[in-house]
Amino acid sequence: MEPRAERRGRRSGGGAARRAERTTHRIDCAPVIQRNIPNYDMLSDAALEIIEANAETVLEEVGVAFVDNPEALDRWRAAGATVLGERVHIPRGLARKLCETAPASFTQYARNPDRNVEIGGKSLVLAPVYGPPFVRDLDGGRRYATMEDFRKFVKLGYMSKWLHHSGGTVCEPTDVAVNKRHLDMLEAHMTLSDKPFMGSVTDPVRARDSVEMCKILFQEEELSRPYMISLINVNSPLTFDSVMMGALEVYAEAGQACIVSPFIVGGAMAPVSVTGTLTQVLAEAMAGIAYSQLVKPGAPVVFGAFVTSIDMNSGAPTFGTPEASKILYGAGQLARRMNLPFRSGGGLCGSKLLDAQAAYETSNTLNAALLGGVNFMLHACGWLEGGLVASFEKFVMDADQLGVLHSIAAGVDISENGQAMDAIREVGPGGHYLGCAHTQANFKDAFWRTEVLDYKPFETWADEGSRSSADLAAARVQHLLEQYIEPTLDPAIAGALAEYVARRKGEEPDAFG
Repeated sequence: MEPRAERRGRRSGGGAARRAERTTHRIDCAPVIQRNIPNYDMLSDAALEIIEANAETVLEEVGVAFVDNPEALDRWRAAGATVLGERVHIPRGLARKLCETAPASFTQYARNPDRNVEIGGKSLVLAPVYGPPFVRDLDGGRRYATMEDFRKFVKLGYMSKWLHHSGGTVCEPTDVAVNKRHLDMLEAHMTLSDKPFMGSVTDPVRARDSVEMCKILFQEEELSRPYMISLINVNSPLTFDSVMMGALEVYAEAGQACIVSPFIVGGAMAPVSVTGTLTQVLAEAMAGIAYSQLVKPGAPVVFGAFVTSIDMNSGAPTFGTPEASKILYGAGQLARRMNLPFRSGGGLCGSKLLDAQAAYETSNTLNAALLGGVNFMLHACGWLEGGLVASFEKFVMDADQLGVLHSIAAGVDISENGQAMDAIREVGPGGHYLGCAHTQANFKDAFWRTEVLDYKPFETWADEGSRSSADLAAARVQHLLEQYIEPTLDPAIAGALAEYVARRKGEEPDAFG
């Protein structure tokens, strides 16, 4: 069986010729962001020391619960913690000491080596939305997500220049059984994109499926390096359930990376104050990361913080708020003091539509994540309605705006070319720079350029249909999907993946609960 691109290229006719020409097009993907700008450190060293001391007190006096997981309790007991029932009381300094074996940075490897990503240090890796059960587009409105929607999002992520990562559950395909949909989602990431991806965490068995499928994709009997990163949410406050910890155990034992991330709505799952919430975030992150190192010292792990505030009138979570940004800044400082990669941020908003609220809240969080030193940004594009909806139009609008982060992170060029003294001398007083040599040499790359938004004069915009930003984004979605060509994968590997999925699906009945 020949690779798809080669088979298409051999067909005759005008359509075949156009398809063959498209197969030779190389998908442009920007390298991982390397910050040439400083991080914004909002908290003083004295404030950070207070939070760190308080977090140690929480771990020692209040403790953390590891529920329905006797093996975890045994590990903690052997490490020197006091275990009372299912509550683990960790002596001061023990969790932080255990965290020291986690690497300060690591590479996640993709099936296309050009797509490998470095997570940690000054890097910023951008990954799409994660987890919404609904999708929205201009044609169909808001509806439950399907597997076909999922595949479209994976294709859009692959085609998006500024996204470095394929992500995980970019939407929850509700037309596939709960106990089987992870197989289809993983197969889609592995075959429809060649960017790195995330594993399943909704059950330890599904984590093991992820590991086994990864072995097939990378042709290894045992995984030799990190090929997956997976999201392990803490059941805040201070509770680690057996499902998430079971998945963490599977991944850590296999040497795969995990994001240990408190999932906090301030005022409901943590104190209303920024300092109190940061104390809880640090305590939970340290306990989870330390546990990963008890499972396997040196296992790659990321310090996560997903924190938002709450509307005290309705009880609904809010996004893009100043309090959330303050917590992000502080959590980044705490992660860097532990010498660990940091996850937070995203294109978060509470808006139901692509409107000004969505834009304001999204930009607030994206900018905070850039300045706050985030190394892995989940939800970078596509998030709508507090994470309940993955929007096709917002996906491409957000992905376009991620180019702004790349530009800002690059800093300011102070080279001889950047100083532009020759141009200033050439133009002199009263002239213009449009035709000068410096402009002619640099105009193609001088400014970031959108691929979605409209900058045309009013008359041109009106003649072209007076399209809104949502209309332009819908056209962009269609264009990208029409241009999509599946990246080449060895047919034997694709067949083995399909066989594994079919076999696993046949081993148990469908479960939708």
